[in-house]
Amino acid sequence: MTAQLISGKDVAEKIRAELQPRIAALKAKGINTGLAAIAVGEDAGAQSYLKGIAKACEALGIYTETFNFPIDVTQQKLEQQVEALNKDTRFQGVIIQRPLPKHINENTVLRLLATEKDVDCLNPLSMAKLMMRETDGFAPCTPSAVIELLDRYNVPIEGKRVVIIGGAGNIGRTAGIMLLNRWATVVLCDYKTQNPAEEFRRAEILVSAVGKPKMIKKDVVSPGAVVIDVGVSRGADGKLSGDMDFDEVSQVAGMITPVPGGVGAVTTTILLAHTVQAAERLSK
Repeated sequence: MTAQLISGKDVAEKIRAELQPRIAALKAKGINTGLAAIAVGEDAGAQSYLKGIAKACEALGIYTETFNFPIDVTQQKLEQQVEALNKDTRFQGVIIQRPLPKHINENTVLRLLATEKDVDCLNPLSMAKLMMRETDGFAPCTPSAVIELLDRYNVPIEGKRVVIIGGAGNIGRTAGIMLLNRWATVVLCDYKTQNPAEEFRRAEILVSAVGKPKMIKKDVVSPGAVVIDVGVSRGADGKLSGDMDFDEVSQVAGMITPVPGGVGAVTTTILLAHTVQAAERLSK
């Protein structure tokens, strides 16, 4: 048996196509959708990620601007920038690239971000809204991409047994909350879980968000399980790899996401979708 491929690229294309008329409708009202990013330092990975966001925004006609600060930026300057963007009507969405430098009190900065513009769930108040099942906030983009892929491929969530590998991490834990909110039975596993292989084999939906290449082999995956691979890392050959040994696991899984081209391909598009939704809410 060969697993059905869950293509993040295909899903991202569909979402972008759905966003275009919504953005056009906002423009017809005189509203230009805008996304602002705050970045500190010159981390190559962060800059590459932000360039990818800018390119995606440009393709859809979303205005975007990155506010770059040196690594020795003061707490006061960062806080002032967040407060300025909260009031700036050019932007309905704001993201802050993390982690911030050690001399910055990150929690204080994130708590200043207006929840109505917090399109990647950075403010702890936004996470509280998610946990309380309030619908006027935004969930983090990567866990949202997990849910989006399941929905787009018509994978039932309600009542299903979901096992999350790396459940103590931010992505795994938040994905668990979101799946609980959809009435799944969720088991969060991490390095202290006893007999983890037994838990993995019981999963109808297996989600991994660890970042260790090819750590999951086919012997711990239940035949027919839906496998969502969030982990991204480079193997010994220098190639991008997920947590799953794709060649092996795809022999037993019912459905599986590739890396690259799976969850990561949808994450940025979810950020754009949240920004459009924020613009629609703020336009009412």
